[in-house]
Amino acid sequence: MNKEKYHKREGFSSSIGVIAAVLGSAVGLGNIWKFPYVTGANGGAAFILVYLLCLALVGIPVMLSEHLIGRHTKANAVGAFKALQPRRPWFLVGGAGVLSAFLIMAFYTTVAGWVYAYIFKAAGGALLTANPEDTSLVFNTLVSGVGEPLFWQIFVLLVTGTIIMAGVTKGIERVTKVLMPLLFVLLIIMDIRSLTLPGAGEGLAFLFKPDFSKITVGVILAALGLAFFKLSVGMGAMITYGSYISKNENLPKMAIRVALADTLVSLMAGIAIFPAVFAFGFKPDAGPSLLFITIPTVFNAMPFGRVFMALFFVLTAIAATGAMLSLLEVPVAYLTEQYQWTRRKATLVTILGIGSLGSTATLSNSILAKVTVFGRTFFDFFDFTTSNVLLPIGGIFIALFVGWQWGYANVKQEMSNDGQLKNDQLVRIYMFLVKFIVPIAIVLVLLAGLDLIKPIISFINQ
Repeated sequence: MNKEKYHKREGFSSSIGVIAAVLGSAVGLGNIWKFPYVTGANGGAAFILVYLLCLALVGIPVMLSEHLIGRHTKANAVGAFKALQPRRPWFLVGGAGVLSAFLIMAFYTTVAGWVYAYIFKAAGGALLTANPEDTSLVFNTLVSGVGEPLFWQIFVLLVTGTIIMAGVTKGIERVTKVLMPLLFVLLIIMDIRSLTLPGAGEGLAFLFKPDFSKITVGVILAALGLAFFKLSVGMGAMITYGSYISKNENLPKMAIRVALADTLVSLMAGIAIFPAVFAFGFKPDAGPSLLFITIPTVFNAMPFGRVFMALFFVLTAIAATGAMLSLLEVPVAYLTEQYQWTRRKATLVTILGIGSLGSTATLSNSILAKVTVFGRTFFDFFDFTTSNVLLPIGGIFIALFVGWQWGYANVKQEMSNDGQLKNDQLVRIYMFLVKFIVPIAIVLVLLAGLDLIKPIISFINQ
């Protein structure tokens, strides 16, 4: 018998390792630019309160559901549903998660490649300009190229693939236990520097000043969508990571800690960015323009800006890497367990597939710019299909499965660690949420993502 092929299933070795890995999955590029901007543009502290409520009602229950399924079955996203319901097609939910993870990696590695490239551009002096037109030229030259963006995408895949091949304990856990504390340290350094700039108060006001007049139905839906997407749910990652968690872990407590830590990272990123943006008179635009055009310009306008710019892109790369590890682990775990492949073979085949498909996303700004799928470039198609269709549908069916199919008795046994934790009331609240609140809320997220709810919102806001 091939000992490498039929190896003992790995798991996280400590509570700190669990939290680091799960937090690494939840933290991503969206923490650095999207969440802070959306918070500031939609009411500041008022939006944060709405977001935390949505997190408690939707985000945490879905993440907890996936952890419960994964830990109970000790299986990958597809195998978990096959183990719980072997004669019913619930495994398709896990299959959708594996497909989502694969497609997300196809375009996520493109953006992560840009971030990795910017570390070297910042350190090497290619971004030493305070003119937004110059930084815009650097960015456009990168993304519209062929060889350079493909090189960085391949580099990103090799980095994450090497870590995944090392295994769950020696790879994912060991690396995230280093990366997550490092991320917080770099954020603290960046926050201190940003807060010492003259005029930084305007940036803090943008991020934290409550403006309840901005809280509309559309803003609530934005908070709901963020609460769902920010925790890496619906893509099989939390089921897969849940399968590596020991039976002694308090899953509800861990889910709350991860959700709050993820929110803290987002707010710390906002403190690092927006006081500096406002201090030097720039606009807090969202998206790649903030990350790759505005930020370099801002840092170049401050003393020792080159050093802080490089540090900023290092911490951004750390955030991207933690997320990519969980995404890559989903198909790798599926292939190793369902087809008994070695981890090395599964990883190599997966990154080869992602690289082949992802190259179309990377080249969507250059030689494939005019090639579209249903009117979208490959990059936008992968993004839209996963974010607006597959992930919400996966989240809905996960909630329905746990609430209505798996049932109260099984949930109580798993959530209480076979009766060791006295949390009956918490189990009842959780079951009510996944049965009724979560499915309805994610349906709204799905409708909003497909632009099917805008007429209703406009009517209500009138």
